[in-house]
Amino acid sequence: MAAVDPSQLDLNEKGTREKLSLWDRRSDALAPLTERQTDSILEIQAAAENLPIPTELPIEDLCSLTSRSISVPLTVTVPASTEDILLQGFKSLGMEDERIETAQQFFSWFSKLQSQMDQDEGAKCRQTRDFLGGFQEQCDAILNDVNTALQHLESLQKQYLFVSMKTGTLHEACEQLLKEQSELVDLAESIQQKLSYFNELENINTKLNSSTLSVNSEGFVPMLAKLDDCIEYVSSHPNFKDCPVYLAKFKQCLSKAMHLMKTYTVNTLQNLTNQLTKRDPSGLPNADNAFTLFYVRFRASAPKVRTLIEQIEQRSEKIPEYQQLLNEIHQCYLDQREQLLSPSITSTITDLTSQYNRDHCALVRSGCAFMVHVCQDEHQLYNEFFTKPTAKLDELLEKLCLSLYDVLRPLIIHAIHLETLSELCGILKNEMLEDHVQNNLEQLGAFAALVQQMLEDVQERLVYRTHMYIQSDIIGYNPAPGDLAYPDKLEMMEKIAQSLKEEQKKLPTLDSSFSDIQLEDPDSKSVIKSGASEAPTTRLQATISPADLHGMWYPTVRRTLVCLSKLYRCIDRTVFQGLSQEALSACIQSSLKAADAIMKNKTQIDGQLFLIKHLLILREQIAPFHADFAIKEISLDLKKTRDAAFKILNPKTVPRFFRLNSHNAILEFLLEGTPEIKEHYIDSKKEVDRHLKSSCEHFIQQQTKLFVGKLEDLLTKVAALKTMASQGGPKYNLSQQPWAQPAKINDIVATTYKTLKTKLPATLQSMSLYLANKDTEFILFKPVRNNIQQVFQKLHAMLQEEYSEEDLQIIACPSVEQINLLLSVNK
Repeated sequence: MAAVDPSQLDLNEKGTREKLSLWDRRSDALAPLTERQTDSILEIQAAAENLPIPTELPIEDLCSLTSRSISVPLTVTVPASTEDILLQGFKSLGMEDERIETAQQFFSWFSKLQSQMDQDEGAKCRQTRDFLGGFQEQCDAILNDVNTALQHLESLQKQYLFVSMKTGTLHEACEQLLKEQSELVDLAESIQQKLSYFNELENINTKLNSSTLSVNSEGFVPMLAKLDDCIEYVSSHPNFKDCPVYLAKFKQCLSKAMHLMKTYTVNTLQNLTNQLTKRDPSGLPNADNAFTLFYVRFRASAPKVRTLIEQIEQRSEKIPEYQQLLNEIHQCYLDQREQLLSPSITSTITDLTSQYNRDHCALVRSGCAFMVHVCQDEHQLYNEFFTKPTAKLDELLEKLCLSLYDVLRPLIIHAIHLETLSELCGILKNEMLEDHVQNNLEQLGAFAALVQQMLEDVQERLVYRTHMYIQSDIIGYNPAPGDLAYPDKLEMMEKIAQSLKEEQKKLPTLDSSFSDIQLEDPDSKSVIKSGASEAPTTRLQATISPADLHGMWYPTVRRTLVCLSKLYRCIDRTVFQGLSQEALSACIQSSLKAADAIMKNKTQIDGQLFLIKHLLILREQIAPFHADFAIKEISLDLKKTRDAAFKILNPKTVPRFFRLNSHNAILEFLLEGTPEIKEHYIDSKKEVDRHLKSSCEHFIQQQTKLFVGKLEDLLTKVAALKTMASQGGPKYNLSQQPWAQPAKINDIVATTYKTLKTKLPATLQSMSLYLANKDTEFILFKPVRNNIQQVFQKLHAMLQEEYSEEDLQIIACPSVEQINLLLSVNK
């Protein structure tokens, strides 16, 4: 062989490497690998780096390997030398005993070895060929078997398709037959179910015509239920053949069944009534036992008919015939109860009337209590028989209650005492309506109607008697001498109180302050309130005063307040407001007349204090009434009508009757003569305040005039004289005037001071006697004290201006401090 140039080999190897580098370069690779392929190459490369050393490698070659190349541990036995390897090879060829010494022996051994190797290699091929030939024969046999099987399967498939088609046709035919069979069965059952309602007619007729049938038997209620179902079914299918005929027959059966139920129930109730009415009344000790027997016997018989009545009530809402039957049973039951109860109730009310002949309140209370028990017992007994309510029961109870109303109404109409009528109102309104009826309105509905009617009658009678009472006992009251004996009766009672002072201290003290009454101080324009002190000082607790005793009040005041207290909770608020306005107006007029009479008989201060005291009492006592004392009055104003009529009657207008202009009197009468309706409000509470304020102002003016009237006249003359001089009149010298000389003024001042010292204590004593309240006395007297102080201040100013020192000494007018000291001492 020719030698190969090493440089050429290096070039070839380098070109090969360059080409190989193009296969897997990062960009535009000729043979790009996936990530999985790349991972596989890396794994192969890692495994190839650690290949094991071949076992047949000679020891010389093994020794020539560097330590770096032997990175795998030696796991086989390393031969000792090359000879050992050759011996093992000869052993494997069976030539361990032969020796090769010459070339001929070697070539002989080599040819033998080559032939043996060829033979060994050929034997394996022949063995493989024979093995594959056997497999080919087996495959041909299998192929023939497969072809035969396929032919059989094709035939079997054709047979299967034929049988499957026939089976499917048979199955469909069977399903159709089964479906038709089911439809026929359902149709037969539907027909049988529909016919069952019609077939029941014969069974129901047989049972109803049986002589042994009883409404209490076990099969009667199921028969009613079946009959109801049949009627409902036939009625809901009017298109069936002979439906009207069967419906009429079923209705006849229903009529027979209802007749049996009605006959049984009515006979049971009538037999009960006959048994109770035939009993000897003398055998019953009293009416209570009779009522007890009536209820006990009916309750004992209730279970006999309750089950049957429940069946009727359950069907009454759906079937009109049952509702009619239930109404007839209701009527029969109520008729029997009325037949039993009416005589007993009438007898009991008659006994109560004779027992409480003179006590109307006890009669009303007992009669109403009796009717309450009757109504409650009747409702309870009704619930023993029936489960559904009926309005006819209340109608019966109203009829039974009417017997009590017929007895009580004449007594109410002829009652004349307000106390009796007000107490009757309280009994009917509080005890009956609020206590009994409100707690059991369902059972006492009929009784409530009776009580309400009686209450309205009592209220109407009370209003009428109150009006008559106001006219006769308040407006028409003629006071006796003792009624006007003021202040004598107060002084007498004061002496008695002083004698019982020790006992009086043991009683709790009473605060007799009155409501706030606004009084206007004419000078300071300040508001004065009675019953309250201006200074925050400790109030003195007043002991019981004769003026605060009810017995010491003026009779009309006492009667008015008692009358209003009785009316307040008995009548409607609107009616009460009208009556209260009338009563208070009459009371005020009566008090004014009494005050005038006292002024004539005694002194003016007695009449004024009497009026103030009783107006305070009125104001205080009507305050708790939560009512508006203002009423609206409507009046007809005929002023325009009167003026228009006068114009018609004027002779000057007669010629212009038929002129169609604005001066026609007839047209003016028609257009302008319409009466006007006016409304105005009357407030009796404000009227009391107005009279009280007026009385207090008159008292203040009268007392001021009593104490400093002469000084006020003097100051008035001086003021008039000054006015004349300021308006251009003649100049004056006040000390030279005959009526204004120092001696004259001294007499006036001395007289005024003497009057203050002598009459002021008596005035304060009278105020204490009548008003009996320190706060009220202080508030009422404060304007008087202020007026006195103001008069003396004006007097001092006038004297300092008009008189000399010598004249002032002659006049000897007390100083303002002296007047204040005098007023404070007597305060």
